Amino acid sequence: DDARALSPRVAAGLGVVARVASGGVEIYDRRLSLAEGLARIDRVHRPYHDALSRLLARARAAHGLAVLIDWHSMPQSAAPGVDFVLGDRFGAACSPALTAAVERMLGEAGYRTARNAPFAGGYTTEHYGRPDRRTHALQVEINRGLYLDETRLETTAGFPRLKAALDGVIARLAQTDWRPLLNP
Repeated sequence: DDARALSPRVAAGLGVVARVASGGVEIYDRRLSLAEGLARIDRVHRPYHDALSRLLARARAAHGLAVLIDWHSMPQSAAPGVDFVLGDRFGAACSPALTAAVERMLGEAGYRTARNAPFAGGYTTEHYGRPDRRTHALQVEINRGLYLDETRLETTAGFPRLKAALDGVIARLAQTDWRPLLNP
């Protein structure tokens, strides 16, 4: 129970090994043991973040900086009327130019965006977003209602449009010269 006191996220069941899903629905039919939680961290969390750290270091070495876009999905009810929430930890995790570029690209594709509310960025943007150390991290939350029937967990007719739009945004991001972020 000491772990629950560490942060509001942990207390809410949203720690490293989440206990609840969207809407507070319990994931497990029992409380996981400490050994099970630690095993999951060793098997999944730690290797993932070790690999991500290496990739970011390679990008910095090759290009002088690294840009990390952390894609997520959010329940439609999380941000009514919003298609994407861009979380840059209120400007602390990446250059404002990166957030503005993604916002512009999504807007040009016909989508409505919001910044930092209700999601300002999670562990990945907080941990890796260090513009002063040449690593820019932006969390992008995608409204599931754009592509998914959340009750049946089946893609909808909106999926092809979203996929095409994201393919275009990702291609443009990959082609962008981010070197100006080195000298904000």
